[in-house]
Amino acid sequence: MPADDSTAAEPAATTNTEPAAPAESGTAPARRTLKNMSEVRTFFRTNETPIFFVGPTAFNLLGLDRWVRNFSYISYYDSWDGYHPRVYSPPEIEHPDFGSGEDINNYLLQHPAVRAHIAAQVRTTGDRPKVAMVFFDEETERICEEAGYDLILPSYALRNHLDSKITTTRLGNEAGAPSVPNILTTVEDWQDLTKQAEAAGLGTDMVLQTAYGDSGKTTYFVASREDWNACSADVVGEQVKVMKRINNRAVAVEAVNTRHGTIVGPFMTDLTGYKELTPYRGGWCGNDLYPEALTPEQRTRAVGHVRRLGDRLREEGYIGFFEIDVLVDTDTDEVYLGELNPRISGASSMTNVTAGAYADIPLFLFHLLEFLGVDYHIDVDEVNERWLELAAIDVWSQLIMKTSDRRIRFIEEAPKTGIYRLNGEGLLEYQRNTLDWHDLSDSDEAFFLRVYGEGDYLFRGADLGILVAKARMQTEDKELTDKCREFITGIHDAYVAEVPTTPTEGLVHPLTYLK
Repeated sequence: MPADDSTAAEPAATTNTEPAAPAESGTAPARRTLKNMSEVRTFFRTNETPIFFVGPTAFNLLGLDRWVRNFSYISYYDSWDGYHPRVYSPPEIEHPDFGSGEDINNYLLQHPAVRAHIAAQVRTTGDRPKVAMVFFDEETERICEEAGYDLILPSYALRNHLDSKITTTRLGNEAGAPSVPNILTTVEDWQDLTKQAEAAGLGTDMVLQTAYGDSGKTTYFVASREDWNACSADVVGEQVKVMKRINNRAVAVEAVNTRHGTIVGPFMTDLTGYKELTPYRGGWCGNDLYPEALTPEQRTRAVGHVRRLGDRLREEGYIGFFEIDVLVDTDTDEVYLGELNPRISGASSMTNVTAGAYADIPLFLFHLLEFLGVDYHIDVDEVNERWLELAAIDVWSQLIMKTSDRRIRFIEEAPKTGIYRLNGEGLLEYQRNTLDWHDLSDSDEAFFLRVYGEGDYLFRGADLGILVAKARMQTEDKELTDKCREFITGIHDAYVAEVPTTPTEGLVHPLTYLK
C-alpha cells in the first residue's frame, strides 16, 4: 500500500497488553473458556485478531502462520523477493544508521507504509493489532502506545532486569537451579582475578561473562595473562560472572510461563564458535535437535531446572516466552543452568516443527493464549510429559551463517530463499521456492532463508542467512559433519561478491539480531 495511505484512522493508544487473567467468579468472560487442546487449536484456526511479528527477518516465528489465522510478518529484509504472501517488507526510506535490532524494529513500526499495512488489517477485522518481536526497548513501547498497537510481550523494564546473566544466576540459585561453579564479582586486574578464582576453587582456566551480551560476544575464555589482556578493557570495573571452565555439552531449550505453570520445549545442542559460520569465538551459530542430545535422565533434570526457574520468574511478574541455555558437564554428568534469554529466540524454528508441536500446538501459541484475552485450562504436567516423550523423536538442525571475511564486498548475485538439495557429487542445487522449512523431505534437502542479498554489502559478522535441514550438523566430538560443510560451501559458492572500487562509508547494512 502506498506510504501516503498512512493517514487512515487508527485505534486508540495503549501500552503493553498484560496477560489476561481468568474471569472472576460471577462475571461473563469475553470469550468462552477453552477446555482442551482441540478447542485451543480451533481457536487459533479461526482467530480474527491481526497479529504481526516484526523484525529484521521473519525467521524466528516463521511457519506460525500455518497454525494461526491472521498471523503475518513485517520484515526489513525481503528474503522472498515478494513471493511470501504473509511477509510484508516496506520500501526503504531515509533513516539513521541502525545500531541494534531495536533500531530496526522501531524504524519499521514508524514507517508510513507499515502503518498503512497494519491499518488495512485493522479495518478488515475490527480488532486491535497485536505486535510481537525479539528485541524492543522503551522507545518501542512508546511507539506502540502512540500508534494503538498492543505489544504482546512482558515490559521492557522487566525483560531488561531479567536479561542480566548476573540476575539469572541469582534467581536460579534461589529456585534450586544451579549454575556452573562461579562467583559474581568485580575484578581490577589479573592478580585480583586469579586470587578470587583460587579462593573460590574455580581453578586457573576460567570463563568470564559480563551482565549483558549477544551470542557470545561478551563471553571470554581466560587461562593466561595474554587472554586477560585481550578482554580486560571490557571487564575491569564491571560486575562479572567468573565461572570454572568445564568440558560441557551446551543445549538450548525454549519454554513458556503460563498462568498454569511452565511448559518446556525440546532440547537441542548448540553450535558455537565455528569459524566457517561466525567470526566470534563463543558465538552461537546454530542448533542440532536429535534424540541423543540428552540422556533421558539428563533431560528430566534439565526440565526440572527450567520449570523451577520459570516458577521463580513468574514470581518476578514474567509471563510468556523465554529461552534457556543448559550446560551438561561431560566429566561429572552434572546439569547446570546457563543463560536466560527472556524473549523469543533463534531456537524457535526448531521448537515449532517437532512432534511435540504437532501433538499439541507450537510452543509460542501458549504465549499468545496469555496475551490474547483468552480464558483456558490446560494440564501443564500432562503437556510437559507428552513433550518429554515426543520432543526427542525428530532430527532437525539450523545454521546461522555469518561471514568472517574482514573485507567489505558488494553482493552482485545471491542465492534465492527456498529449498536446495545436495546432488550425488556433494554440490548444492536450488530446487524450488517455498514459504518455510516445513516441507523438507529428507536429509539431503535444506531450506535457506537469505538475509543479505543482491545490492547489499558483506563485512565481518554480516548475516548471509539461515539454513534449516533434517540432518545433524555437528558430531559428538564437536566437529562439523561432512554434510554440514557441503551445505556451507554450497551457500557461499552461490554468492558473487566483489570488493567495491568506490568508498563504502555509510553503505554497510546492520547486523540482524536473531537471538
